[in-house]
Amino acid sequence: METIKGYVERIIFRNNENGYTVLDLETDKDDVICVGIFDRVNEGSYLELKGEFTVHKTHGEQFKVSSFSVTVPENEEAIKRYLGSGAIKGIGEKLAERIVKKFGKDTFRIIDEEPHRLAEIKGISDRKANEIASQIEEEKDMRQAMLYLQDLGVSASLSIKIYNTYKQRVYTVLKTNPYQLATDITGVGFKMADEIAAKAGISPFSEHRIKCALLYVLLRMSGAGNVYVPKDELIKNAKDLLSCDESMIEEAITSLAFEKQIIIKAEGEQVYYANYYYTELKIARLLSELNLKEKQNDEEIIKSVKLVERKIQIELDELQRHAVCEAVKSGLLIITGGPGTGKTTTINTIIKYFELQGMKIALAAPTGRAAKRMSEATGKEAKTIHRLLEVNGEFDSSKESAYFERNVDNPLEEDVIIIDEMSMVDIFLMKALLQAVIPGTRLILVGDVDQLPSVGAGCVLKDIIDSKAFNVVKLTKIFRQAGESEIVVNAHKINRGERVKLRPDSKDFIYIKREEANAVLNAMLTLIKEKLPSYVNADMFDIQILTPMKRGALGVESINEVMQNYLNPKEFGKKEIEREGTVFREGDKVMHIKNNYQLEWECRGKYGIPYDSGIGVFNGETGIIRKIDEYLRELEVEFDENKFVKYPFALLEELELAYAITVHKSQGSEYPAVILPMLMGPKMLMNRNILYTAITRAKSCVCVVGSDDIFNLMVANVNETKRYSGLKDRIIEIESIGKEGL
Repeated sequence: METIKGYVERIIFRNNENGYTVLDLETDKDDVICVGIFDRVNEGSYLELKGEFTVHKTHGEQFKVSSFSVTVPENEEAIKRYLGSGAIKGIGEKLAERIVKKFGKDTFRIIDEEPHRLAEIKGISDRKANEIASQIEEEKDMRQAMLYLQDLGVSASLSIKIYNTYKQRVYTVLKTNPYQLATDITGVGFKMADEIAAKAGISPFSEHRIKCALLYVLLRMSGAGNVYVPKDELIKNAKDLLSCDESMIEEAITSLAFEKQIIIKAEGEQVYYANYYYTELKIARLLSELNLKEKQNDEEIIKSVKLVERKIQIELDELQRHAVCEAVKSGLLIITGGPGTGKTTTINTIIKYFELQGMKIALAAPTGRAAKRMSEATGKEAKTIHRLLEVNGEFDSSKESAYFERNVDNPLEEDVIIIDEMSMVDIFLMKALLQAVIPGTRLILVGDVDQLPSVGAGCVLKDIIDSKAFNVVKLTKIFRQAGESEIVVNAHKINRGERVKLRPDSKDFIYIKREEANAVLNAMLTLIKEKLPSYVNADMFDIQILTPMKRGALGVESINEVMQNYLNPKEFGKKEIEREGTVFREGDKVMHIKNNYQLEWECRGKYGIPYDSGIGVFNGETGIIRKIDEYLRELEVEFDENKFVKYPFALLEELELAYAITVHKSQGSEYPAVILPMLMGPKMLMNRNILYTAITRAKSCVCVVGSDDIFNLMVANVNETKRYSGLKDRIIEIESIGKEGL
């Protein structure tokens, strides 16, 4: 470990999110490029740095900083340089010179102990003198707090977040209730708060600790899609974390309910994190308000629908025609059905009907890929729901949702809104959508209820249908052209639990028998590199491997490592960076795995000229790493439709390799070809629902590689992972209240 001292000559780069900084330090001997986590270090600051010299292959020698301290400049020239650097708001070079000329080496003592004397300087009022003193005091306070936090084992980047959240309250929070960090600061969970609390001397039986653990369990289980947790399950999970008496946990649950941080329903058996309960309740109320019926002549509607059919040269079946008629008469309509049952044709007819009525129509879907598919199928512009609602880049962590410009105060202006791929919509996005739709607008929700539920919390589409409170049309007929596809036919067989005959000579549902993981991997590589691109007329990166699981020999992590090595191998001149065991390399296929409402993007045309820009990158978007800039410490990803996003290295946790992805992550997407590795995995994931969803992601070809016995086991296994959701109950409650009110 070496120590160097000097002045900050220039800030070359700073990431304001985590304090990562590249700076030029002027020492007695030479200028040194330093890299590390700094905060509120400005040009002109005098630093003492500890770390080690390293040689960067692109940028040469650098000093990698492990810790630093800011010291008060000791000579007049240094003091003048610091004050005039811009570190103190309102002081420039000339004013700094006048201050030092007046007070000399005593300048900082004067500012600290007699700040009113700064007003003796021409150009400094009493008010400005106090502001200058306050800024310098805050700098000192921040440095002391950072040292205190790091003594508790908190990293420099997290210390910055904590100090910026609490300022001088940081000592009170850490000494009385460090568990508040888990509530207030993104990236701090119960376990991290628990470690800090232990070092701060907090009792393991503290009520704050037990409450924090309960809230942590609720939020952790919401990450698996649950909206509430059965009380017994909550207590069991909390006991595993805490090792304390059940009576203490019961008391904490009662206390949290009294504080309205949690809501308890179903005679004490269902425990909700409060915001999740109120979100479901709000959805139920808004759906009920939209569920208006228009009294219209059915014969006249049918006549108009048939006219539209002739106009666009199609013939609907009875159920499709019924769906169009219900769309005309209903404020709220749900259309569901499997692949090949004519959902797109029905939507197109509805669109044409309302267009002929002169109505304004909006089309949307949860993801960019789903919106693109909807546009291609309808010939009309379709947006993501986030873009339809005009996401503005802010995020309300207390409500687990984004801020949208379109809301209850600024609703959508369209007469008809059609949302596709509704199975993907979670409770928070659903609430945001409904708040922007005023009663009288027709809202048509379309989706396959047999698909996997949303990645986020809730079972919105299923609960709405199961409530039996709203108009639902289920399309069941498989049309002739779709019936020629074995993908469609087999998807419906799987959904009904019927046996599928797997064979290697199918034109679009190919089975390749393999019994071992390495053999499966080799077969998948051959398919991607040699066989499928020309067969389905697509780039090899457009072909998607889907697997139920993350870990194991045929889980996402292992497959991605193998595919990266063979499809995008390490090469001289190809830049890469390693983060937490994952190598990201230029040319890699990656997926964004967390909604980020602040990330900026731009669409580029020919010669790289931007033609559109915006904010927000969302869970499930896939792209290719085009550039890694080690000097700026960022990489650039090109997503669909020429959308480019720059990721600071600090945000690489929001990316993962995507040669293989979980079936859950594939929702709303369609790929030219899908490859399904098929050997045994965790039983709860090897089920019919997951297999059905995976198969329906393929447009032209499904390749099953592995064991037909495991395939048949998945078809037979109807034990889906249980998801706790209460929207159905909330709808029934609201509807019963409405009927009683009548």
